[in-house]
Amino acid sequence: MDVIQIQNKDRPLTRPLQAGYCRSFLCRLRGLMFRFLLAPDQGLLLVQPRDSRLDSAIHMLFVFMDLAVIWINSDNVVVDTVLARAWRPAYVPRAAAKYILEIHPDRLNEFSIGDHAEFAHE
Repeated sequence: MDVIQIQNKDRPLTRPLQAGYCRSFLCRLRGLMFRFLLAPDQGLLLVQPRDSRLDSAIHMLFVFMDLAVIWINSDNVVVDTVLARAWRPAYVPRAAAKYILEIHPDRLNEFSIGDHAEFAHE
């Protein structure tokens, strides 16, 4: 899995953020299930084939920690954010998204609806 750097073009992040670039079906299906810890500077970027509300919905079953979830559309604009609680059945974004960024919950406030995200391969 490739690792990429994530930036918020509208507001500088307080510290670097890198994420696994997860585009295969199996990688997206597994996501962060069965993980107990996530470092504050790491995350996972789930990549869907196209913008969609349904396809970008997530579940938190077998995820043993809360996560900050940032939904980003194909124009790299943040369309929704949520603090996803462990073991909840489903979270659906309020607008269609292509990218789902799952990061440490302490970093939720570093992204707001309307912000522009930037992804750079290392």
